[in-house]
Amino acid sequence: MSAPDAASNHAGGCPVASRPPVSLSGPVFHTDPHQLYGQMRREHGPVVSVELPGGIPAWLVIGYRELHQVLSDPELFPRNVALWNQWPNIPPDWPLLPMVGQPMPSIYFSAGAEHRRHVTMVEPALEAVDPFELRRITEELADRLIDLFCGRGEADLIASYAEPLPVYAIGRIVGVADEDIPDLAWTMKTLADGGADAILAHQRFGEHTQKLVAARRNRPGNDVTSRMMQHPIPFTDEEYALDLMAILAAGHLTTADWIGNSVRLMLVQDRFAAAFGGGRNSIAQAMNEVLWDDVPSQILAGRWASRDTRLAEKVIRSGDMLLLGLAGANTDPHIRQNLDDRQQAAYTGNNAHFGFSYGEYRCPFPAQQIGEIIARTGIEVLLDRLPDIQLGVSEATLARRPSVFQGGMTSLPVRFTAVRPLGGLS
Repeated sequence: MSAPDAASNHAGGCPVASRPPVSLSGPVFHTDPHQLYGQMRREHGPVVSVELPGGIPAWLVIGYRELHQVLSDPELFPRNVALWNQWPNIPPDWPLLPMVGQPMPSIYFSAGAEHRRHVTMVEPALEAVDPFELRRITEELADRLIDLFCGRGEADLIASYAEPLPVYAIGRIVGVADEDIPDLAWTMKTLADGGADAILAHQRFGEHTQKLVAARRNRPGNDVTSRMMQHPIPFTDEEYALDLMAILAAGHLTTADWIGNSVRLMLVQDRFAAAFGGGRNSIAQAMNEVLWDDVPSQILAGRWASRDTRLAEKVIRSGDMLLLGLAGANTDPHIRQNLDDRQQAAYTGNNAHFGFSYGEYRCPFPAQQIGEIIARTGIEVLLDRLPDIQLGVSEATLARRPSVFQGGMTSLPVRFTAVRPLGGLS
């Protein structure tokens, strides 16, 4: 072939490069992914032949321009998992199946006109969320969570705060009962990590949303689920349940990791010291910088080539899967000339990152707003309550989730001056 770094298995349609494919696992991936992206770029260029667990091949797009091209062309690179040429090789218990998806009537796993039909029902339901009420709910929940550990003088902010806060807040506006939240949170985290229990977690996740649809069918309320079901376009209960899975899954760990990664950044960078003295602009700057340099969704699946094509001189066969390397593209040196001054993008309000993806299938704007309200409010309340918070361990010991897709911390140990709980919260 004319491109020396590309070849293709004609029989299976799977990508095979002259260089061995990069395994999307291992300690470097979970401790310093940017080092790995830099190595990928040097050895493979902006489009990388990779191997997912189980030996499943794919292309990882880590070039900013190349990712923009993929996300801007839904006809050549549709989000249509039915096109995947690897289906004969995918076992039913493949742990990444819940993240890659299967053909189903869902806003996340549908394409074209069917996707737009779901958007017309989901977006208005999310737009109707009152931002002031959401902030009030988030403040109340944040205070309740902080009360549980503020008297100890130490905590793991991921397990005790960043993970539970978004799922409780989103659960409230969606209509999930508080008693169902802990198991719901476990299901979403477990399926995102892609481990041995991912398939079981996905099944339980579906049971939760089916239960919610049935409850709102009998007793509608002022919540996202009820508004979805009151939309004039008819949908089945299965479709409502699947769309709720997409809303909850997209909002939980991404927002949790947005909180955790932002707090971590502020704890290790002296330039964010103003945030601990009430400098609210510093919080916004840290949150935007995270969307550039430590994006919660570092890889998304995916797009599938509708025909043979080329991308960055790589031969892409019809049905090949392209993984969206949001984290790699955001730090592409072709657009980020000075990585030592990468905070400049945050300070100037540059939002041209892929933090919410891009194009027709980007995260809907109302969902972005909901996530930002929860994350920013959660950080503000935390710094108000514990203004002398410090990292409790060496930064070098922090590890990331064992997930191909998510880029958050497994834990974030902190120390602070113990304070009395506020108490009296409902």
